[in-house]
Amino acid sequence: MIRVQREDFDTGGELANLGRGNLGIGGVCAFVGRVRDMAGEDAIEAMTLEHYPGMTEKELSRIEAEAWDRWPLEETLIIHRHGRLEPGDQIVLVATASAHRQAAFDACSFLIDWLKTRAPFWKREEGAESAQWVEARAADDAAAGRWEEPAKPTKPGKPTKPDKKE
Repeated sequence: MIRVQREDFDTGGELANLGRGNLGIGGVCAFVGRVRDMAGEDAIEAMTLEHYPGMTEKELSRIEAEAWDRWPLEETLIIHRHGRLEPGDQIVLVATASAHRQAAFDACSFLIDWLKTRAPFWKREEGAESAQWVEARAADDAAAGRWEEPAKPTKPGKPTKPDKKE
């Protein structure tokens, strides 16, 4: 399930409803992103998140489908807010449910990493003296990069042995 909304969400209620009645769920993993009060050395008074309705949901659906292709999931939930938010406000909730915890952990981490770098949201941080659009961060790109498809072995189904040098 994907929701892009202006209003806040109840994390506990959302997680309690995730997969309600599905007794095959053995693990739920969740990430909640919040507005910080600092960006480096600069105080933040507010953050405004903008998006393109329709395009944003389509991209989030594509990212969610990729997670479903990679892991044996039972449920997923992505809630992302837009509009003006203040420090401490919730921005995003990503939750995954699976029969086993590792799939839930990995899928949740994947979703937030790809959402952070691929979803069409724009952030403007406001301070006492100025406001600026937030640029992409190399650390976010590096985190998302770990989920890129690995190189395929030279012989399908058989791992390649490393060369031994004497």
